[in-house]
Amino acid sequence: MSRKKKSSKKARFWENSTDKEKAEAAKAKHWAREWLDALIWAAIAAIILRTFFFGAYRIPTPSMEKTLLTGDFLIVTKLAYGPRTPMTLSVPFTDIYMPGVNLPWFRIPGYSEIQRDDIVVFNYPIDIAPVSVKTNYIKRAVGMPGDDLRIDNKILYVNGEQSEQFETLMYNYRVTTADRARLSPTRVREAGGNLLNGNNGEYIINMTPELAEDMADWSEVTSVGKYILPEDFDLFNRRGFNFGSGFKNHDHMEEFTVPYSGQEVELSRDNWHLYQDILERYERNSVRRDGDNFTINGEETNRYTIQKDYYFMMGDNRDDSEDSRYWGFVPDDHIIGKAGIIYFSWDGERWLPRFNRILNLIH
Repeated sequence: MSRKKKSSKKARFWENSTDKEKAEAAKAKHWAREWLDALIWAAIAAIILRTFFFGAYRIPTPSMEKTLLTGDFLIVTKLAYGPRTPMTLSVPFTDIYMPGVNLPWFRIPGYSEIQRDDIVVFNYPIDIAPVSVKTNYIKRAVGMPGDDLRIDNKILYVNGEQSEQFETLMYNYRVTTADRARLSPTRVREAGGNLLNGNNGEYIINMTPELAEDMADWSEVTSVGKYILPEDFDLFNRRGFNFGSGFKNHDHMEEFTVPYSGQEVELSRDNWHLYQDILERYERNSVRRDGDNFTINGEETNRYTIQKDYYFMMGDNRDDSEDSRYWGFVPDDHIIGKAGIIYFSWDGERWLPRFNRILNLIH
């Protein structure tokens, strides 16, 4: 059929259509346009809320137990510390971004500063990617810019004083039992502990200090004490982190200062592990080192002024958390927001919601 005949046939169809049919067609077109407009505005509102106000995150690992459990879904407020304006060109709600395009950005002032022991969401610093698309991590901010930290037999000291010991902190404990007595894995699990291994009357259990105290009264138990690695046990160097290479393991760390903006440091081969990622990765300097001699951006000098504030993050499950003890400090531009509330929680072992955790505030 020719185009002319098709056009005339279409014209005759509309001429023969009733007013009611025409009205229905117009109504359907108007309805579709309204829905499209609503979807577009909803998407814009969601992008604005996600960028500047709130984020939703899921806890994938046990590194924050018992404070946060695997399967907890969180609302994180970006308003607390101030939201960042977009840093890259990316597809909304995806991890797709345009490589090589970094936008000028700034942080909008928030209603508070990071406080020591806040639970903070941040971008994993040593990821190889633009800051805003790095993996999201959540830990407790135990060290503020300028704090002096050390770890002695698992205990964290901040500015010479023992840090706050929350009830939800977890450690590995060595538990011994009487001859021919054994611990029931079911009883340990139901009490809230995680039996890691054990034989010949000696067990390693991941649990809270409160449970450790209670377990010491169990009839089959003869002793309970924190499982502390020997000072010379080299754990960090096996993992290949720059920061951790200057220490042996997470149970013993000599005192160091959390870097802060304006701090002048004197670099040496002995402290280079503290500052290497800061100079080369986060503050983007060109550095060559020959023993204790440094060349920074073409200038021979071993003195450097820190440009940003940094934080030291640790998981509440202190023996099952890969955190700042391994990979070092978190720059202030990597901070996303403060964990606020658990809006849902899913127990992956029992395949049931944890109703008692829904809408719990996070402390």
